[in-house]
Amino acid sequence: MLKFALTALVFTATAAPLFARSEPIQPIRPPQNINLGMVELGKKLYFDPRLSKSGFISCNSCHNLSRGGSDNLPTSIGDQWQRGPINAPTVLNSSLNVAQFWDGRAADLQEQAGGPIANPGEMAFTHTLAIDVLESIPGYVREFKQVFGTSTIAIDQVTAAIAEFEKTLVTPNARFDQWLLGKDDALNETELAGYQLFKASGCIACHNGEAVGGNSFQKMGIVEPYHATSAAEGRSAVTGKDADRFSFKVPTLRNVEMTYPYFHDGAADTLPEAVDIMGRLQLGKQFTPEENAQIVAFLKTLTGDQPSFLLPILPPSSDATPRPIPFPEE
Repeated sequence: MLKFALTALVFTATAAPLFARSEPIQPIRPPQNINLGMVELGKKLYFDPRLSKSGFISCNSCHNLSRGGSDNLPTSIGDQWQRGPINAPTVLNSSLNVAQFWDGRAADLQEQAGGPIANPGEMAFTHTLAIDVLESIPGYVREFKQVFGTSTIAIDQVTAAIAEFEKTLVTPNARFDQWLLGKDDALNETELAGYQLFKASGCIACHNGEAVGGNSFQKMGIVEPYHATSAAEGRSAVTGKDADRFSFKVPTLRNVEMTYPYFHDGAADTLPEAVDIMGRLQLGKQFTPEENAQIVAFLKTLTGDQPSFLLPILPPSSDATPRPIPFPEE
């Protein structure tokens, strides 16, 4: 069991939140029960490419915090320029997901954090080598001891720290959240019409809650088949059940205007294209251009405050004081 040397900073409300409007979507809340020491350590690890075989790939490479927590590629590029089989989901608000990865093979953020490091198509390292690298860096050794109270570094400490940092990557204060909390002029008529259509058409059945998704698995292509450009088979790869084939975790729609391209194979380049496909394949509905524009306008109100912090200064690989290089005398 991990021992935390630093006291957690707890964000809790004294009473249940009261919303001005009762809707199937709830406002994003600040992170709760956060250990700041682990967060700072996890931030460094998240941005550190030394956890990859090449020394060039970090968590942020595929889940770029300046791009809505994704990489804006159909499928991500990993070690030796390998192209992955699936679109990188956003890391923003990922703590609200029912499980991690499109197929839900990781139960939580900590379990997910260890996957890419050892995946030969992603960071292509091993957990053992990653620990060897971290233990060779005195700055990390000191910080892990401060946070966890141990003289050695373990992979579960690495993944716990990364997960703790990722818990802080929530995006509150979207205009839609402001409207939910009672700010009547936060949305215009087109955006409100889009939200009403979003509910009336049935989109809300899967895209609900704080994250507007992420809390269930659904088959892609209910009314019409979806012709995927990826070989990923979905939830059946985890459960072994043929009934789960082509079922994927419903993606969050928070910050969706920033996380193009869309779907597990990244085949839809734009939001209007994605809305059209989802209407036809999932709902059996052909949205008119006006309806499509209204829904897209609503979706853009789900963009919240993006994570804002100073990029971490990674620990140097040596504590030795750099010495000036003498130039030969002429």
